[in-house]
Amino acid sequence: MDSKELFSRTSPIKLFFIASIPGAVSMLASALYQTIDGVFVGRFLGQTAFAALNLAMPFVIINFALADLIGVGSSVPISIRLGRKQDAEANNIFTCACLMIVGTGVLIGGLLFAAAPLLIRLMGAQGEFAALAVQYLQVYALCSPLTTIVFAMDNFLRICGMIRGSMFLNILMSVLSAVLEFLFLGVFRWGIWAAALATCTGMFLAAFLALIPFFRGKAQLRFCRPRFSAAMIRQIVSCGSPNFLNNIAGRITSILMNFILVRLGGEMAVSVYGILMYADGFIQPLLYGMCDSLQPAVGFNWGAGKFSRVRAIERCCFTASGIVSVLAVFVILLFPGQITSLFMADASSEFMRTAVGALRLFGLTYITRWFSFATQSYMLAIEKPLPASVISVSTALLFPVLLVGALWPLGLTGIWLNFAGTAVLAAVLSGIILLKLRPQLSRPDLQ
Repeated sequence: MDSKELFSRTSPIKLFFIASIPGAVSMLASALYQTIDGVFVGRFLGQTAFAALNLAMPFVIINFALADLIGVGSSVPISIRLGRKQDAEANNIFTCACLMIVGTGVLIGGLLFAAAPLLIRLMGAQGEFAALAVQYLQVYALCSPLTTIVFAMDNFLRICGMIRGSMFLNILMSVLSAVLEFLFLGVFRWGIWAAALATCTGMFLAAFLALIPFFRGKAQLRFCRPRFSAAMIRQIVSCGSPNFLNNIAGRITSILMNFILVRLGGEMAVSVYGILMYADGFIQPLLYGMCDSLQPAVGFNWGAGKFSRVRAIERCCFTASGIVSVLAVFVILLFPGQITSLFMADASSEFMRTAVGALRLFGLTYITRWFSFATQSYMLAIEKPLPASVISVSTALLFPVLLVGALWPLGLTGIWLNFAGTAVLAAVLSGIILLKLRPQLSRPDLQ
């Protein structure tokens, strides 16, 4: 089905299932691979390697942050331009965005490779713990020019209506990465650097396959002679800032948490925090997959002036996000021991007791986390980057840092409670923003 017909004529509920289910499955495949990554490293290489992976992971995500900024930031104006029938402008933004992503991959990858030993040392890691973290980080940095574009291609494929193609590509990437990692770690018995290499190889192959329909002219978006302008770059940065700030702020928070955890509980505390992050890395992609998959449709209809249709699509998004989050609460609260054993089969009784208690407190996060997540996605899709950025930075950095101080007397328990407290504050903030913007969000259609 042509993307314009899909976005403008399909009923909102049917559109939700057509776009969001593949999007959620796509992100679930990615989340499953990330979980398998942690499982393989923990089981094949041990607790020190697992802790090193989690210590390096915030910097790995920072490596992809600029590419994500450009990919998401360009997707919003591209969708709106297509809704206004300005196809040539949409193609130019698409072409320039791809070139910018490759360029930033070279720059940030080089800087991160050189700075990796210093960054890990500043975290307080020493000896084998530090060496493994540096190895893991530097492989991602070296591969950055070839891998960072894969996340943007996912957005561009969905804009062109290739929703199932995007889903299958993400599944293929996850399967390839998992198979290669099992081969490298379980069969060849290589080190932690091979875990990163397996992921990067899967990403590169997926990015290459994703580019084929655009090079062959089979997609709605086409490559053209790039025409850069300051206004276009500002718009991309503006629309991509909420996701970028969320990535950066979230990673700063993770770095701060790891810094504190190394000193409060050493490798064990970092490993428990890593398990919480893997649990979040399984649930949040489901929410992201549902909401992000609807952004092209929301942006298209917003650009076309069909505001009632935008509201109907967003009602589906908010409802589904709430359902998924409530289910996540029950799963985490009912099976904390099984979740812990998945990563650490030979965990000590002390480790198991700490991890189970942390997961039970962490599970409360999703009672309210879905609301701010869906609101931020809504604001981004309709070109309101400022409120989206406020939610993003507050959720990822401001509220967690404030709660670190407020909950400091509780020690590690305060760290585990930080997530749920942040989610409550973010939900309140999102409600205030929606109330303030209500006159704009409830206006009648232009046609």
